[in-house]
Parts: sequence; C-alpha cells; structure tokens
Amino acid sequence: MGVFVFLPLVLPLTAWPIARLAEQHLHPRTATRLLTGVAAVMAACSTLCLALVMVVGTAQLPGNPLPDGWSDPEVRAAVPYDEVVGKAAIPALFAVLVVCGRTWWRYARVRRRAHRALAGLRNTEVAVVPDGEPYAYALPGGGRRDRVVVTTGLLKCLEPAERRALFAHERAHLSARHHRFLLTVRLAAQANPFLRPLRTAVSYTTERWADEDAAQTVGSRRTVARAIGKAALVSRGAAAATPAGLAGLAAAGPVPRRVAALLGPAPAVRAWPSLFTAVGVAAWGAATGAVVSAMSSANSAVTMVLILHAATPL
Repeated sequence: MGVFVFLPLVLPLTAWPIARLAEQHLHPRTATRLLTGVAAVMAACSTLCLALVMVVGTAQLPGNPLPDGWSDPEVRAAVPYDEVVGKAAIPALFAVLVVCGRTWWRYARVRRRAHRALAGLRNTEVAVVPDGEPYAYALPGGGRRDRVVVTTGLLKCLEPAERRALFAHERAHLSARHHRFLLTVRLAAQANPFLRPLRTAVSYTTERWADEDAAQTVGSRRTVARAIGKAALVSRGAAAATPAGLAGLAAAGPVPRRVAALLGPAPAVRAWPSLFTAVGVAAWGAATGAVVSAMSSANSAVTMVLILHAATPL
C-alpha cells in the first residue's frame, strides 16, 4: 500500500487549475460534465482511502474486529501503520458519512415539501405562484413531475419575450438534469474539502449552460441577457422566499459575467480542449489526477484485501 493510500486524499489539488479555466474557455456543457466527473471520481477514491487508513491505523486497538493475524510483524510492515493517523481517520470518515447523508436527506425532503406546496395549483409544467416576491426556480420531480415555479411578482417585471427566455432557462435546467450535477459536486466537496473550487465552478457552468440553451430556444442572446439582468435586479432580497435547499438548484450565479458572456459570441462546442492551450493542460492534469486517484485507491484496496486474506488463519 505505502504512500498510495494517501495520494487520493490530496490529488484533488490537481483539479484546481481546470476549475477556473473551464469557466472561461470551455463550453459550459463540456465544463459541467468534466468537472462533475472529476469531482465524483476523486471524492469516491478519497473516501475509500480514508476508510483504508482507518482500518490499517486502528488494527492494534483493543476490540478491533480484524483477525489476530493482522497484528503479526510481517503484516504491520506491509501496510502504512500509524495509530495516530488511524484514530484521526475515524471521526473524519464518520463526519463525511454523516454530512453527506444529511445533505442527501435534506435535498430529498425539500423536494417533497416543494411539490406538496404546489399541490393546490394546476398540474402544469409551469406553476405560477400568486406571490408578490419575484423569484423563479426549476423543481425537479422526475419525468412528468418536473415543474418550473415562478411568481406573479416576477412575471409582472418582465416583457413577454423576457418571460419566454426565463421559462426556456428554467426548462433547460430540468431537461439537462442540472440538479444531479449540482448535488454530485456538493457531496464531493463535503467528502473532500479540496474539491470545493469544483463545486463553485459547476454552480456557475450549469447556469451558463442553461443560458446558452435558452438563447438557442428563443433565438436571441440579447433577450436572454436582458431577462437574466432584470430578474436578478428585481429578485434581490427575495432569496428567503425560495424554499430552503432549492437555492443551490436555482442559484443566480455571477450575473454580470453571465450577461457579458451572452452579449458576446456563442462559445465553441468542443469535446475536449487542445493540449497546446492552458485549459488543455489543466484538463489533462485534472484527468490524470482522477486516473491516478482511481488507480491508487484500487491498488490500496486490493493490497489490503490480499494481506488480510493471507494473515487470516484458515
């Protein structure tokens, strides 16, 4: 096992450059998928290795359920035994599991409550809430239960073309299942704090992805830019009216950057950036970090299983 068991805990640092460059140089759809995939792999690998560190580091503690053969000198020499690190890994792994489990539970609960709150309205794709507070968000429900929620207070502030742009933007969130990307990177950042820059980046790129899809739907980038800017101005202070927990699904993001991007040319759609660019080097660096993380965690897990099997009396 050696140092391989610790590598996945710090390899997320290799993804920091792409977290920033992807926002600026990649198509938002490509950036979202790349960053989410890297975050998911690295978070899973770091959590696995944290569990392995806990096992090998606490093997000598009284009451450990591992077989007696695990304490043999040959076994201890083959694994990165460190009682202090192993003890520290226990609360760390427990905290990761508790925080991620609570996040998943709260996310599901908020979705259920939001759907129940709309039960009295017509069962249409767009739910118009008679509320003076201006806000809108996409409420995923799975298939036909997906709904766009908007208040009358916001609709009154927008022109007809801007309303179409708003609806197209929220529908893009639902059709592309952006809530899954956001939830994945949120859980990943909670599993490994080094992945927080990727969570911030994906929060922005999903909004830009929806902006570009909305611009294609309505046929005017300027109209979408006006709708975004106007909605952001009138929605200030209305965040409290949005159901708690859905703010991450409908986060406005850095509005001036989004508006500036829409007033410029449409981003080029590329499956993968060229290696001879800064973003290409960063993307390959993050991808390499994810691969090395997966290989290191797999190597550590297989090695521990083999050692444990060899040290277990038949």
